[in-house]
Amino acid sequence: MEERGYSDMTSQSDTTLKVGKKGEIFTSADIRKRANIKEGGKVKADVVGNKLIIEAIPSIQELLRRPPVIRTTTKEIEKTSEEIQKDEGIYG
Repeated sequence: MEERGYSDMTSQSDTTLKVGKKGEIFTSADIRKRANIKEGGKVKADVVGNKLIIEAIPSIQELLRRPPVIRTTTKEIEKTSEEIQKDEGIYG
């Protein structure tokens, strides 16, 4: 499953799920908890070969609770922005 970034799948489940008349896929509470799928949340679906991969999309609140990826200052951001604008010929 490495072809689209799914190589980090550490555990697989052998659970059989039901499919409703309209194509709904019914999961168990355990699967939703393990996949971090929450009521009212959103998921991303991808088909790889004949496999359906469903991933939870984190809410903005969940993203804001995560530790920052980088630390910077507004001065550094402004400097970088100006450099990019100069490179693109749109500064000023």
